[in-house]
Amino acid sequence: MPAHPTPREPEEELDPEQEVPEANGELDEEREREREEETMEESGEDRESEAGSNSEDSEAEEEEEEEEEESSEMDDEDYERRKLECLDEMSDLEKQFMELKEKLFRERLSQVKLKLEEVLAGHAGEYKEPLAVLQRNMQLRTEVAGVYKELCLQVIKHKYDCELQGAQQHLESERSLLLDTMKTELLDQIHRLEEERQSRDISSEWWSDELKGKKCRRRSHTARPERRKKATLVSGPYIVYMLKDVDILEDWTAIKKAKAAVLPLKKKSENRQQYGARCQGGTLYYEGERFCKGNTILLHVKEDSTSQAVITAVSSGEVWLRRTDGSKTKIYVSQLQKGKYTISKA
Repeated sequence: MPAHPTPREPEEELDPEQEVPEANGELDEEREREREEETMEESGEDRESEAGSNSEDSEAEEEEEEEEEESSEMDDEDYERRKLECLDEMSDLEKQFMELKEKLFRERLSQVKLKLEEVLAGHAGEYKEPLAVLQRNMQLRTEVAGVYKELCLQVIKHKYDCELQGAQQHLESERSLLLDTMKTELLDQIHRLEEERQSRDISSEWWSDELKGKKCRRRSHTARPERRKKATLVSGPYIVYMLKDVDILEDWTAIKKAKAAVLPLKKKSENRQQYGARCQGGTLYYEGERFCKGNTILLHVKEDSTSQAVITAVSSGEVWLRRTDGSKTKIYVSQLQKGKYTISKA
């Protein structure tokens, strides 16, 4: 330890009456000498303390080196021993791990085999639940397929009924149209024959000439009985009148008068029953009105109630309608012209 500096002795007190013997320079020199002495003493003490501390440090270092050598020898032996112990423990742990791994594998394999047997037998819950869901889906789809089948059959039946009804109506309309055409043709032929017959000049002179000729023939027949009357050859249609010519003429005039009174009435009634109807470019023109596909109309049928329908198609000569009950009806333009069916906008 460094030595503490010795305390300075107090300077003697000067008498107040004594005069100052020395000047300022002398006082400074004395103070410097005292300071040098003090520093020399302090440096010597420091050197002694440093020498002591150096000797102590060297001794401690030597002791530490010896201890380190001994401890290094002990550490090598301990390290080898602990290394062997760790290797043994690692080998034991590896054996235990392999045993546990084999055991776990066997247990897992046994569980999988047991689950497979349950699935094959149909007792596993993982198999029953999806199977129940699939069965429910199958029943539902079977019911839906049955309903769809019934609906398809109903649709096919309705189509068949509509086609059958349309064919029957077509047959009836064609039949009535054929009868009407034949009737008109026959009436036209009769009318032409009547006009031709009326155009002939039938006069009383012609009848008188005929009568005279007949009398002459009778006389010639009586005069010459030996001659026989030749048979007349008939070619084509021939009408044999059993009445006399005068009676036939009277009957003909009466029939002509009656026909002249009846024919205008028939023409008026036929003209009244005719309606203006035609199809052009997918559009029906009826009595000045225009009907297209999708229009809602009121269908009037003779001796039947009025029904509402929708036009589904318009072609050349026929019109397809769908009624409110879902049935389809086909109407021909000729039926509209004759007044069998009448339509109007709803």
